[in-house]
Amino acid sequence: MQKKINYGIAKELFSRFLNHIVIYAIVLLATSAIGYFWGHSQIWYAGTSEYQFFHFIQDYWVVLFLICLITGCMLIAGIHIVKFAKILGEITGAVSDLSNQRVTYIKLPSQLYEVESELNQILTQMQQNRQIAKEAEQRKNDMIVYMAHDLKTPLTSVIGYLTLLHDEKSIRPELQDKYLGIALRKSERLEELINEFFEMTKYNFSNTVLSISKVNLSLMLEQLIFEFKLMFHEKGVDCQMDIQPDLTIPCDVEKMERVFDNLFKNAYNYCYENTTIHVHLKSSPMDDGVILTIQNAGKTIPQEMLDHLFEQFFRMDSSRSSKTGGTGLGLAIAREIITLHHGTITCDSENETITFTVFLPKTP
Repeated sequence: MQKKINYGIAKELFSRFLNHIVIYAIVLLATSAIGYFWGHSQIWYAGTSEYQFFHFIQDYWVVLFLICLITGCMLIAGIHIVKFAKILGEITGAVSDLSNQRVTYIKLPSQLYEVESELNQILTQMQQNRQIAKEAEQRKNDMIVYMAHDLKTPLTSVIGYLTLLHDEKSIRPELQDKYLGIALRKSERLEELINEFFEMTKYNFSNTVLSISKVNLSLMLEQLIFEFKLMFHEKGVDCQMDIQPDLTIPCDVEKMERVFDNLFKNAYNYCYENTTIHVHLKSSPMDDGVILTIQNAGKTIPQEMLDHLFEQFFRMDSSRSSKTGGTGLGLAIAREIITLHHGTITCDSENETITFTVFLPKTP
């Protein structure tokens, strides 16, 4: 692109310079021809100054023509150099405005249209990068706030119950077991939250390296669904599978298991009791990948929430209770991993049905 722009500018400037030279030469020739015919149409008397002047021009017209031509070319070249310096000044000024964020749109002369277009693309990209950086900074601040909130809640419970057990020596054994059980569950919850925060930090690195290997995705999903059956049973949820056998894709097994684990947990957390979760896996219509859909019956997600569903720390329950989910990182992690595999993940919700659709390519 840069070479194309440089060539275009050079061609434009040289073409203008050459055109002006040609026009000047034509005008000079035309003036000489008119002078020649006009001079020969007049009667000149020998010895007069007009006669001597005309004969001088006639004898040395080639030299005089070349002198006029060279002088004119030098003047035209000087004018173009001044214009070129002005163009450089405008480009320099535009770049300065660009770097100092003083403009929202760059306007240059018509002959610099390609440069103007390129600079405006850079300006747009810089604005997008600044917005991304601003959002990343906001997410980092949110992470600190959410971490403090989510870690403090179970930690306060653990300290409270342990303090109670430490100070009250005469608590009945059954109450001791109850309080210890609550403290244990809160400690496990605290460990789960810490692991999720560390997990998100790990997947935020842009240089994450995947350990790619050929995996039978059909078999992997069947095994994972089997592991979730006990959890589904506790909520009265049935899981129906429609899995095309022996679908193989290249992926990082450990990270892809985390994706499916998050999606199944999400389906479990937000599905109605005594309903059915449908899992479908098939080849894509172009046979260039596989398509996984996980569908459950649950409260319809509004469109404004769907637009933010895969953002870090986003949760549909604004109270951030631990009953229906974790930190709001699960789907963000899932999207991060799928993107690293050059796949896509989307969510649709209508008529109290929630459907997640995952596409994974069959080639690395």
